[in-house]
Order: sequence, then C-alpha cells, then structure tokens
Amino acid sequence: MKKLLFFTFAIMLIFSCKKQKNYVKLAGITQGTSFHISYNAVKDEDLKKQIDSILKKFDSSLSIFNKNSIISRINQNDNLVKTDSYFEIAFEKSVEINNNSEGAFDITVSPLVNFWGFGFKKNPKPVKDTTKVIDSLLKLVGMSKVRIENHTFLKEDSRITLDCNAIAQGLSVDIVSEFLESKGIKDYMVEIGGEVRVRGFNEVNEYWNIGIDKPVENSTEFNRELQTVFKLKNKSAATSGNYRKFKEENGQKFTHTINPKTGFPVKSNLLSATIIAADCLSADAYATACMVLGLEKSLELLKKRKELSGIFIYTNEKGEFLTYISDELKPFILN
Repeated sequence: MKKLLFFTFAIMLIFSCKKQKNYVKLAGITQGTSFHISYNAVKDEDLKKQIDSILKKFDSSLSIFNKNSIISRINQNDNLVKTDSYFEIAFEKSVEINNNSEGAFDITVSPLVNFWGFGFKKNPKPVKDTTKVIDSLLKLVGMSKVRIENHTFLKEDSRITLDCNAIAQGLSVDIVSEFLESKGIKDYMVEIGGEVRVRGFNEVNEYWNIGIDKPVENSTEFNRELQTVFKLKNKSAATSGNYRKFKEENGQKFTHTINPKTGFPVKSNLLSATIIAADCLSADAYATACMVLGLEKSLELLKKRKELSGIFIYTNEKGEFLTYISDELKPFILN
C-alpha cells in the first residue's frame, strides 16, 4: 500500500539544499515505487551498485510486484519456497505490532485488500452480496493462522495470502541505512516509497527537513500543499493516509485501508498518520495501524508506546483540518 503502482498514503517530501561536493544523491525504482538517497561520502567509493544489489535482493523477498519473490511464491502456495532473513524480520515485527495494536496491523488482510481492488489482484469481479463474501474472507485473516518453522511458511488454510506493503518499504529503508552506516557514513537520508530514515546533517549542516502533505484529494507532485514541516534528528518517519488512494463506485468512496476485523474500508476523521520511531520498520507498520485504529485509539497507542511519536492530521465537525503533534516533536516543527 504505497506510491506509484500501489501508491503511498500521504507522500512525504524531502527538501534538499545547496549541494556540496562530498554529498552523493541516488534515485531509482524499487518494489514498484521510487527511492531517493542522499549521503555524505567519507571516501571516494561508488556505493550505487551495492545499494542496487541490496534493493534487488530485497525485491526478490518481499515485493508482491515480483512474481518470483518469496512472498509471491508463498501466496501461490509454492511448497518449495524458503523464507529468508528479510522476510523473517518483517514477519516477526508484524506479529509484534499486531499484538501491540489490538490486531489493527495484520499482513494476512491481503484477501480483503484484493477483494476491494487495492491488492495484487486487479479488477476484482463484482458480487451481489458483499457482506456474505466479507464474512467468508474474514476466516482467512489473522496472524494466529500463520507461522514460520525452519524457514518454511505454514498456513492453516491455503487460501491465506499476505500483503507486506505496509511494512516492507520501512524495512528496506532500514537495511539500506544500516549498509551506509557499515561504510562509516554518519550523515544520510534514505527515502523509499515515502518512508524515510535520517542520521546526522544535510548539506548545509542542519537536521533533515521533512514535509507532510496536506490531505487534499487529487493532489499531485506538482500541486501539493504542505500541512506540516518538521526537522528529523537521527530517527525514522513514515506516513499513512486515506485521501489519495480510494475507489469510487455508485457515488461511494472506498479507502484503501481495510480494517482486518470488520473486513470493510476504514471510515474515520483521521486523514493522515505520521509515526516517528528509531527504525523505519516500526514507523511504517504503526502508521498503518493508526489509520485502522482512528484518532482516539491512536492517541492511546502513543501513550502506551513511549518509543513512538506522532503527527496526526484530522478533521473536526466543520470539516476543518486540525493537527495533533506529540509534545516531544513540537520543538522540531517549522510551520
């Protein structure tokens, strides 16, 4: 559930300043979305090929847009496929956040996502009795129905499929970031599919500036407005939102965020959830969980999870945009 082929739910903009000769900028496509990397090179070494190799390996593990990836083969019930370290990290974190979010985050929600037309199966067939179909698909949803044993993925029902789009890009950001750190790089920004992790300073020796889009329908890269800009210091940030990707049928709009408990698209006044965490894997997954939970329960979640901070954009009864900002983030807000 990200941008380009599967769109990002509230794309984060990364602002660049004057370029210095020791800063390297890379850009490309991975996992059906774009990436942008900026880092202060400590020595004259071309890291592009190594980063491309890392992203290609990651794509072969968790990208649903790669028909031969591990996750695609699991969804196809390939009995010969074995899980790798990338997949297992994502799965273990998914179980953890599922438990911490009252089941709001669930990678087995894939059958429902596909039913509503937001998954890897395009153009689903219309049905007469939506409720009946949803009830049958809910039997295939639940983290307790799947597990990994000796690098083998086991399902209670062969019809269970996975969608890791709400966590995969966050993990890939962490993996690239850790690679840069292994090379002695102390100043960098890694952004994949709108999820970002930074360390140190940008080209003008300031903390990295991050912008969150104003949640306006039909906005593009060329006409977007920013709701909030903040400085990010040695942390990760991920944004999830419902205002860009939706389907419209018979005058009704259906958002891409599906509640794994009800099986239906989420209806909420919470338009955008940005989570700041030490690692992007957690920020990515918790941002999606918040969109399922809604504003009040998301605020409760932040109180329980002291390692997380958040910026929530929501509407009041008058339809006005309001913003909640965690206290610890307020000194870093620029507008």
